Amino acid sequence: MNIHPIEDGDVEGIVALWQSCELIAPWNDPLADIARARAAPQAEIFVGREGEQVVATVMAGHDGHRGWLYYVGVAPDRRHDGLGGQIVRHAEAWLKSLGVVKIDLMIRAGNPVAAFYKTLGYETEPRTVMARWLVEPPVRDTDPELDVTITWLEMHAPPSRPPARLPQMTDKVALLRAERPSLAFYRYLYNAVGEPWRWYERNAMRDDKLEAIVTDDQVEIYVPYVGGVPAGYAELDFRQMPNVELAYFGLIPAFIGRGLGRWLLDWAIDTAWSRNPSRLWVNTCTLDHPTALSVYQKAGFTPYDQRTIRIKDPWSGEH
Repeated sequence: MNIHPIEDGDVEGIVALWQSCELIAPWNDPLADIARARAAPQAEIFVGREGEQVVATVMAGHDGHRGWLYYVGVAPDRRHDGLGGQIVRHAEAWLKSLGVVKIDLMIRAGNPVAAFYKTLGYETEPRTVMARWLVEPPVRDTDPELDVTITWLEMHAPPSRPPARLPQMTDKVALLRAERPSLAFYRYLYNAVGEPWRWYERNAMRDDKLEAIVTDDQVEIYVPYVGGVPAGYAELDFRQMPNVELAYFGLIPAFIGRGLGRWLLDWAIDTAWSRNPSRLWVNTCTLDHPTALSVYQKAGFTPYDQRTIRIKDPWSGEH
């Protein structure tokens, strides 16, 4: 990736990237933000290109006291390739060359990007962010909506591969079924895995309805433990046999990137097929992990339907 300060020909590609990364809030004008940054001597926009494609951006600047980063974005199909870390480090080096000794960030509640910054050494500090508009505040939608694309995938035969194998790890790994789990434990798993990806549906369910599902003998919830600590879960729903649903699957962020995900997914698939169903299916959506769709396809699932729906933003009160 070639990283360089913004040029006139980059603007269109930058705005398109920000839109694909959902970095543009309704009350922010990206063109005005770009113009202000380019006019300020203490600010810069760095662009990462691969050939003609803008694949990463960061807006960096300082206020004479601290450095700040905004509009950190990576093309959705290039996430987890290290491009975000590269361009953030580039901005850090530029700020350091100007004498900046510390960088601060502001992250909206519910935004999963905090996990990314933690991998780069950023820490959460005890601060309260306050703000005051110096102009007439923009009108915000009091009941905003989101377009969510849902993809359904299925397989009708076990994948042709060896049985799932646990990756080599220094910590001990155990996989246990949570039999008739308490609601508190289930909600912990659900939120620990799903909060970065804005899972919300089961938080909206009444306790009695959710309890009836997770304690059903035909719903099997498996939890991998790493060094005695829960690392995620896989939930198989056998209530509609011979159709089996992989209802939920994921890892807690601290355990992503260690090979556990591929093993747990393959293990869940093998377990489902051991019951001789005629079909195994799963769905994912654009609120899930950016690589979820490709991960399921690589595991042997084939898409069979896709729809875009509009929902009320469950997190609108957090922004």
